[in-house]
Amino acid sequence: MTMKKLALFMIFAGLFINLSCGVSPKSKETMVQIKTEFGNIKIKLYDETPLHRDNFIKLIKEGVYTDLLFHRVIQGFMIQGGDPDSKNAEPGKMLGTGDLGYTIPAEINSKFFHRRGVLAAARQGDDTNPERRSSASQFYILQGKVFRPAELDTMEVKLEESRKMNMLQSKIKSVEPELNKLGQEGKQDELLARYNTIKEEVLAEVAQLPSLKFTEEQRKAYTTIGGYPPLDNLYTIFGEVIEGMGVVDAIAKEPTDRYDRPQKDIKFTITIL
Repeated sequence: MTMKKLALFMIFAGLFINLSCGVSPKSKETMVQIKTEFGNIKIKLYDETPLHRDNFIKLIKEGVYTDLLFHRVIQGFMIQGGDPDSKNAEPGKMLGTGDLGYTIPAEINSKFFHRRGVLAAARQGDDTNPERRSSASQFYILQGKVFRPAELDTMEVKLEESRKMNMLQSKIKSVEPELNKLGQEGKQDELLARYNTIKEEVLAEVAQLPSLKFTEEQRKAYTTIGGYPPLDNLYTIFGEVIEGMGVVDAIAKEPTDRYDRPQKDIKFTITIL
């Protein structure tokens, strides 16, 4: 066998082994670019959030993200865009309610948290959107701020208390007819006893839940590069800025009106790299 034939044999043999073992080439991470007058922002989309990734790519290919505005900008927090109504919007018009007629199921992953530079989907509040489904097109890039360790300690306590209160309110609401009946019948002692029982049940349930304390990775990020921890596990994070955070900072500094819309239109167009 000649050297040339041997080389070809080895190549085909390698391909056969890979196919027979079910081995496929590693998928390439999707990179997109947001072009603005302040410069470009390069973003990596996460494979762990395929619904959001694929929808984002689809909208880019359809031209939805062409000449839209960053319509909501808050220094030390985030810059938000993707409202389809922002294209050719009149100056001073309040934006942020535009949509595409559908939402994306939440893909909230505890692996991803709100450190500086993450890309996340905007959505309606829990009161009208308890499933935390994402807007089809609106997104934000987190700028955030740096927190002191003591601030994170205080935040952990507040998060735990907030969780207890929300669970207690939900439990009380589920037995509201029973409690109302006891109150109407004037059985105050029974009403108080029932309430205390509910409280004990909630505390027992909370004790079985994972702690809301920040991980070492979160603490390091929040106390160095910064972020915004109150949003953790509430919104779907589906990417991160690889290059161009200076552009995000520049946009965040722009003067805004009472609706947090930049006084000067900041257009953007997104392309796939």
